[in-house]
Amino acid sequence: MRRIVLAIAAMFVAGVASAQVQFGGGQISGSLESTSIYYMNDKKLGETPEDRFGSNNYLKLDYASGRFSAGVQVNAFLPVLQGYEDLATGHKFYLASKYVQWQDKNFELYVGDIFDQLGNGLVFRSFEDRQLGLNNSLEGIRGVYNFGQYVSVKGLYGRPRLYTDYADAWVRAADVSLSVADMINWESGLLSLEGSYVNRNQSLTLDPMLDLNSMGLSNPNLNMYSGRVNLGWNGLSLRGEYVAKGKDLAAAATKAVKGNAMLAELGYNYKNFTFMGTFRQLDNMETRLSLYDTGVGNTLNYLPALTRQYTYMLANLNPYQVNAQGEIGGQADVCYSLRNEDDRYRYWNFHVNYSLFYTLNKAQSHTGNRERLWQDFNFDVERQWNKQLKTIFLYSFQEWNPTHGMKHRTYVSNVFVGDVTYKFDRKKSLRVEAQYLWSNEYEGDWVAGLVEFSLAPQWSFFLSDMYNIDDTKHNEGKSKNYFNGGFSYTHDRTRIQLSYGRNRAGYVCSGGVCRYSPAYTGFNLVLTSSF
Repeated sequence: MRRIVLAIAAMFVAGVASAQVQFGGGQISGSLESTSIYYMNDKKLGETPEDRFGSNNYLKLDYASGRFSAGVQVNAFLPVLQGYEDLATGHKFYLASKYVQWQDKNFELYVGDIFDQLGNGLVFRSFEDRQLGLNNSLEGIRGVYNFGQYVSVKGLYGRPRLYTDYADAWVRAADVSLSVADMINWESGLLSLEGSYVNRNQSLTLDPMLDLNSMGLSNPNLNMYSGRVNLGWNGLSLRGEYVAKGKDLAAAATKAVKGNAMLAELGYNYKNFTFMGTFRQLDNMETRLSLYDTGVGNTLNYLPALTRQYTYMLANLNPYQVNAQGEIGGQADVCYSLRNEDDRYRYWNFHVNYSLFYTLNKAQSHTGNRERLWQDFNFDVERQWNKQLKTIFLYSFQEWNPTHGMKHRTYVSNVFVGDVTYKFDRKKSLRVEAQYLWSNEYEGDWVAGLVEFSLAPQWSFFLSDMYNIDDTKHNEGKSKNYFNGGFSYTHDRTRIQLSYGRNRAGYVCSGGVCRYSPAYTGFNLVLTSSF
């Protein structure tokens, strides 16, 4: 009963939060996000958890008045959802973030829990991703000063958040950006030079059972340095970054080693044509907030997968996992659009993407050679036929290594997707997906489909299913379907989604970072609101 009351109260708060609130000459704004699941008994998936209810809730309030702003965020796990057990045990309420900020034209002072990124995030990124259960904000102080348009200097210091508490470490960082283009009055282009320094300080004797000195880690200070260059001119863009990292100990390592990283991006845009190419090399770049903990949230830097991020079910069945111990590779994107000058509802969009990654070091594989970690060649064609009809066709050839490069073994999948959207009028539309995964390896062939009917701007109904064809054959037609169905309702700035389905165990990814999620069957209630 208590959980039902809490859920109703949350929905009531979200429902009334529909207008701006003025207070003391300033303005209060906020948001509420709640994801709740009631887990059902499902013999095909195994045991049902003892606590059949889970709920992750986030309430954020901000106040702004002129150059001053402040805010807080409160999280509540009632209890935490399956797959997020590293966040909390049992029922947990806690203050997840707080801040006060003063921002002038050339000056900024921020005290509280800091969300920031230096460069491309290779040395430091503090951010929140609720889908991943990740919040590694830095509780401390940040100052920024801009010397006109030429130089920007930033410094920050604090202790990083580790799940619902703070890590037993301190982080300090500095960043400087120099606009060369403004200094030489180059108005037709952009040229900047940037650099960062990050230090993590942590005692090496907090755990008497862990002798870090015998693993080659004798200095409590980890230092990382980053140098960057950014160039833009006439549709051409070029970015590069190099990182040098001192001795550090990865989660699964037995010896501390130095690390480095290289990142290069080349882009070109001309009329309806766009090209983007990215190269990255990582060598021992896993950087933890705390040497005494593990998990997705225990990370100081940002190392996303530089591969295409899919939204289609079968194309995202086995996403790429970054090998921070050592990987080398990249991806390329080519986009081209054909537009009808007389009818804006008629056009073609063509997109080709290719990504390829290998292990970097000989010690990463039993063969002593570089092993292929990932390969994905894909293309999609989007056609807007008229005002009512749009179609998309996608093909993806994926090759992935199930041992992360330790063994000379890869699996190959061919994914075909057809996506059709038909608009009956300005409010009613129907979207249908048909997907097929063909493979002679791993789990064999899969099939999936989705139907979505929308009544804009309030209602949306959906039904999807996917199952393994080979599993159906081997079990006398008794397929384990992963079905899902439900609806969503939107009113002003509040959205409620209710669904029921069976979810396959696998990785849930956001922005190229993934968290493993166990299989479950249940009712899902998602509530988001802002004011």
